[in-house]
Amino acid sequence: MFAALTLVAASATTASAEVVGKVGVDWVGNDIIIEALSDPKVKGVTCHVTYFDRSIIDRLQKGNWFEDPSNNSISCRQTGPIEVGSIDLSREGEEVFRQGMSLIWKTLAVNRIYDKANDTLIYLVHTRELTQGSAKMGISTVPLYGQPVNWADGKPSP
Repeated sequence: MFAALTLVAASATTASAEVVGKVGVDWVGNDIIIEALSDPKVKGVTCHVTYFDRSIIDRLQKGNWFEDPSNNSISCRQTGPIEVGSIDLSREGEEVFRQGMSLIWKTLAVNRIYDKANDTLIYLVHTRELTQGSAKMGISTVPLYGQPVNWADGKPSP
């Protein structure tokens, strides 16, 4: 069942992430993972997302197998010439990345929102839970103002 859930979660991911760092935080094997992900619809933007990864030893000691902290962070920067594809310009934006953080209940998600008034891309990292939402989140912005930006469908109207 776990393999099937992992396969479904992997196929639903909109962008792929690459682990670029792993920092051990204690003797039981808990780690902070750093992943790099490129926005599939905005070339030239890379986000780095961090999250806490609990070890099996920690899960055995505490007895709470399915609980993972919702602590995460994000930083996004221009890493090349920016080319904006067909993106969702609504206030809700669109999901760029999703990754399962526990067997069933928790998902780490990154959403992109375009701030028209300030000509800026906003990236929001947050955790979703089936039973309750999580108030822990982080944001990062990539200003487009003053940058040579190639809009695939022409620059959006204000």
